Amino acid sequence: MKCMNEVGITSKQWVIIFVVGGLLSMLQMASAQTLIDSNEEQVQRGEYLALAGNCMGCHTTRGGEPYAGGRRLNTPFGQFVTPNITPDNETGIGRWNEEDFWQALHFGKSRDGRYLYPAFPYTEYTKVTRQDADAIFAYLRSLPSVVQTNPSHTIRSPYDNQSLLFLWRTWYFKEGVYQPDQSKSDEWNRGNYLVQGLGHCNACHTSRNVWGASQNDKLTGGEIMGTHWYAPSLISPVEAGVGEWSIDDIVELLSTGINSHAVTSGPMATIVRQSLQHLSDYDMRSIAVYLQSLGDKRDSDEAPRKIPKMPEHVRQYVALGEKVYEQHCQDCHGESGQGVPKIYPPLAGNRSVTMSSPLNTIRSVLYGGYPPATSGNPRPHGMPPYQHFIQDTEIAWVVSYIRNAWGNLGSLVSPEDVDRSRGN
Repeated sequence: MKCMNEVGITSKQWVIIFVVGGLLSMLQMASAQTLIDSNEEQVQRGEYLALAGNCMGCHTTRGGEPYAGGRRLNTPFGQFVTPNITPDNETGIGRWNEEDFWQALHFGKSRDGRYLYPAFPYTEYTKVTRQDADAIFAYLRSLPSVVQTNPSHTIRSPYDNQSLLFLWRTWYFKEGVYQPDQSKSDEWNRGNYLVQGLGHCNACHTSRNVWGASQNDKLTGGEIMGTHWYAPSLISPVEAGVGEWSIDDIVELLSTGINSHAVTSGPMATIVRQSLQHLSDYDMRSIAVYLQSLGDKRDSDEAPRKIPKMPEHVRQYVALGEKVYEQHCQDCHGESGQGVPKIYPPLAGNRSVTMSSPLNTIRSVLYGGYPPATSGNPRPHGMPPYQHFIQDTEIAWVVSYIRNAWGNLGSLVSPEDVDRSRGN
């Protein structure tokens, strides 16, 4: 008490100081915990958004460390190699900050100011909000650092010229965060944002000009550069338009990879497995609402399509494929191409079979494949590759047959078409 008296502080005042100090300490601890919780919430949100954008799909090579890059993307302009986006200081993005990441995502510029090539789909990512971009960056910063130096791009001249890239951007790149359409519902706008922005669906589902620029943002379909797969139109009712489907059917296909109408294959099956199956029910429904609104609907008064009589030489060519079908395909897909619901897709009336491009059907016969393994379809039934069993001529026959049997109507396929589909 002598010490307290010497400085003029009473015992009551010491009690007050002690209580106030304790309260301040508790407030500081609570504030720190709130900050930790906020950071954890930001990271979790960023992880979800990274799944929605399928960032790992490009930034992870087969058998490699997640997000460490190294995947090679073949294009008509050369080969691009995806970068390491783990937080390693030397080989990753450890020295980047939120602004650097925003510059890359929104403006297509690297940390050092260089223009990025649109093999990185900043043409779509520019629609992503700053809040979402910061959350994705927080998630990437939380990942384990991976020391991995990846090879440089091998871009052919003159496409390796940054001046040409500047001109390309001037002509074809329009930056801007997605602006909601106030005349549409919240679900529609959320679906639009995910499809046109974070999900970058237009990066595949569009045709491109000789400079590799998207012809439009209408999801009208096109061959995916460097893959020899065709991403069908999401508008046309004779391709992959879903204007006549129910919302539940669209959600089922995109979240499980299969429904009673169709099955996903090739790159789309990978997207379902790595990305879409992990989205929330609300986001999946929003995407379905948006896609349904895009799809053209057939006129109910339209007269039934008349199948023209085949010329004799065409009939004979198709008949050769019927024999191949009976030997190799009929056991699963049925005598009438009816398939088995949610196991083996029907071929009769299957739009993916009769599309103007036979590419996907040819590749499915060549290489086989499975729908994606998803929580809604954990043990998918697959199709074996047939390139080791039957020759290109026979593949051309059988694809021509299924494109013209049971009321289907498609162009004939030649052995040369089969060979070109390999991309040799």
